[in-house]
Amino acid sequence: MVFEGLADRLQQTIQRIRGKGKVTEEDVNEMMREVRLALLEADVNFKVVKDFVKRVKERAVGQEVMKSLTPGQQVIKVVQEELTELMGGTQSKIAVSNRPPTVIMMVGLQGAGKTTTTGKLSNLLRKKYNRKPLLVAADIYRPAAIKQLETLGKQLNIPVFSLGDQVSPVEIAKQAIEKAKEEHYDYVLIDTAGRLHIDEALMNELKEMKEISNPDEIFLVVDAMTGQDAVNVAQSFNEQLGVTGAILTKLDGDTRGGAALSIKAVTNIPIKFVGMGEKLDQLEDFHPERMASRILGMGDVLTLIEKAQATVDQEKAKELEEKMRTMTFTFDDFLEQLAQVRKLGPLDELISMLPGANKIKGLKDLKIDEKQIKHVEAIIQSMTKEEKIHPEIINASRKKRIAKGSGRPVQEVNRLLKQFEDMKKMFKQMTSMNMKGKKKGFKFPFM
Repeated sequence: MVFEGLADRLQQTIQRIRGKGKVTEEDVNEMMREVRLALLEADVNFKVVKDFVKRVKERAVGQEVMKSLTPGQQVIKVVQEELTELMGGTQSKIAVSNRPPTVIMMVGLQGAGKTTTTGKLSNLLRKKYNRKPLLVAADIYRPAAIKQLETLGKQLNIPVFSLGDQVSPVEIAKQAIEKAKEEHYDYVLIDTAGRLHIDEALMNELKEMKEISNPDEIFLVVDAMTGQDAVNVAQSFNEQLGVTGAILTKLDGDTRGGAALSIKAVTNIPIKFVGMGEKLDQLEDFHPERMASRILGMGDVLTLIEKAQATVDQEKAKELEEKMRTMTFTFDDFLEQLAQVRKLGPLDELISMLPGANKIKGLKDLKIDEKQIKHVEAIIQSMTKEEKIHPEIINASRKKRIAKGSGRPVQEVNRLLKQFEDMKKMFKQMTSMNMKGKKKGFKFPFM
C-alpha cells in the first residue's frame, strides 16, 4: 500500500485520540510527538515536519477543537487538513494552451523512469482527456532511449517524432513542434536526456530547449523512493529551469513518503501526477486531499470510482446486473467479471481505498496470489458449456474430469463450486432486499 510505514504509524497514533470525549493539551502534545517521529522516519524534510507539527498543535489546542462535541474527531480533521495542505491543498491540473499544441518538456535524472512516464502521460491524455498527443524522442545520449520511446509509442498506438541520434535535441524539439502545428496535435511531449547527476552541460541544453520550444509545462520526473534526495533534485532543476510540476514515480513501491510530503512545501512545485505501477495505464492525477485520506486510513472512494468508470465496460455491467436480478449468472459471467476486476489493479491496493480498510483484520498481510486466480480460471475453463450454465449437474465423476483438465485437486473444484453457490445465494438475498426496499423508497446503490 502507498506510504505503508508512515500510514501505519499515523493511523496507530490517531486511533488513540479518535474516540476521546475530552482532549487535553497533554493528549495533543503526546500525539504530536508520535506524528513528528513518524514523519521524520518517513524521510520528510526536518523544517517541513517542524512547521507541520506547529500548525497542527496551534489549531488542535484552539477553540475549534476544545469546545467541539467530538474533540478527538476534530483533532484528526485538523491533521487531515494540514496533511492535505502540505501536499498542495488542491489538485494542480495540467496546462492547456490557448494556441495548440500544448508543449510539455519532461526532465529529470537518469533512472527516475522519465521515458516510461512520458509514454504513460501521453496515454492518460488520450484516454482520460480525449487529447491527441505526439511523443518526441529528444534523448540522443542514452543508448536505446529513442528505441524505447518508439516501442512505447507502438504499444500505445501513439505517434513518435524522431530524427535519430545525430541531430541536436534543440533541433528535434523545434521540428517536432512545427509538425504538431501542421498536423493539429493537442499535446507535444518532449522526452529530454537525463544524467546520472545534475551537471552544467545538461542544464544548458535544457535551457536552450526551453527557449526554442517555449513549453507550457516543464515536468520534473522524480523517483519517490529517493526520499530527501528527490527534494534536492527538485530544487536544482527548479532554480535553473522554473519547473511547473512534479511527477512522482514508483509511489506503489517501498517508499517512505518523504518526497511527496516535502517537495511542495520546500520548492513550491506542485505534484501533478503519480505513477502507481509499471503498466502503461498506471499513472494517476495527484489529489492531495485523497492522498491524505489514504495515509490516515480514511479510504479513497473517489479514485476507486474513477478507476471503475474508466475500466469497467458499462454495457457489460448492465448485463451483469440483469443476470443477478434474474439469477441467470453463470461461470462464464464470473470469468468475465474476474477479468474486469483485475484490470483495476492489484486487489490489495483496491481494498486499501475503502474507508476503514485499515481496521480489517489481516488486511495488512493480505497478498492476492495471481496463481490462485489463474487456478480458478483453469478450473472454469475445464468445464463444459452446460456445466458452466448449470453447475448443479457437476457430480463426482465430472469433478474428477474437471480437476484433471485443470491440473488442480478435486478439493479446489469443490471449494470453487461452494463459493459460487454461496455467491448466488447472496445475490438472491440482495435482490430480495432491494425489491422490499423499493416499496419503502430504498435502493441498493448498484441495483
